[in-house]
Amino acid sequence: MAQNKEIVLSVQNLKKRFRDKEIIKGISFDVYGGEIFGFLGPNGSGKTTTIRMLVGLIKPSEGTVVVCGHDIRKEHNEALRKVGCIVENPELYPYLTGWENLEHFARMLQDVGEDRILEVVEIVGLDQRIHDKVKTYSLGMRQRLGIAQALLGRPKLLILDEPTNGLDPQGIKEMREFIKRLAEGGLSLFVSSHLLSEIQQMCDRVAIISRGQVVQVGEVEELVSSAGSKVIWTVEPAAQAIEVLSTIPELQLISELVEEGVEREVRNKQTDQAYIQQVNLKSSFVTSVQSGDIPKVNEALVKAGVRIYSIETKNPTLEDLFLGLTGGERIE
Repeated sequence: MAQNKEIVLSVQNLKKRFRDKEIIKGISFDVYGGEIFGFLGPNGSGKTTTIRMLVGLIKPSEGTVVVCGHDIRKEHNEALRKVGCIVENPELYPYLTGWENLEHFARMLQDVGEDRILEVVEIVGLDQRIHDKVKTYSLGMRQRLGIAQALLGRPKLLILDEPTNGLDPQGIKEMREFIKRLAEGGLSLFVSSHLLSEIQQMCDRVAIISRGQVVQVGEVEELVSSAGSKVIWTVEPAAQAIEVLSTIPELQLISELVEEGVEREVRNKQTDQAYIQQVNLKSSFVTSVQSGDIPKVNEALVKAGVRIYSIETKNPTLEDLFLGLTGGERIE
């Protein structure tokens, strides 16, 4: 994606208190020109409150928000001219056509005429339906019309709060590809989401927020790599495999796959003999181990008489990183 080092949005030590409770706890990050920046966290983590501060809907208790060099509090109008935003659901008039909605919002902006309306309609791909009433639009079409509205003022930064919420799989795919095309055109996008897979497929960089704090910021691929690979061993007998695996210093035994998609913690052999006796003869175990050490572990298992049915390397995901950073806080 067409990323450059121009800082379009700079957030420094942003805090928000409601009465005596601190909701947002000093978050900081920058968004660069032409990048898709993900803001990832579960519902209730502080994403929407942060976005409302970014666009001046609520005042921060502390900290600064600077858009293209303009402080949102000191130069409110200048800063907001550079921003297009959809917080939660786009505000549209269902009894008007798509075109009439855009005409209405264009009247509130300087130097936005029919040419610009035509341009944004083409950008969002609503050419064929723009003169139909909005009440006949699908959810995905409404989202696109909302984005067209946000693009009318030629912003440098587009902020989207949960843009794929409620969309079916095809609608999510189309929205993801559309957002990527906007970034390729040089626009910076700040995308808030609780969907790990969408952030990983869509974004260049991500800030992970948990309980009002940003716990990690970085390029998606670098963060994913830092989570470390896992290896799944399917072996028999299980009890003997646990004994061997627990003695290898390069390897960490994480969990046993009891059934497909379900893991449980492996207890220490020396402290729970009853558990060892109950383990199925054949089982799968998840370990963390460097790929270069797999042959060594394999050799140790074979020497101990353990039969190996498969060795599967599981590449890390953003979910692995998120769970490690937040202690298992719920997210999809």
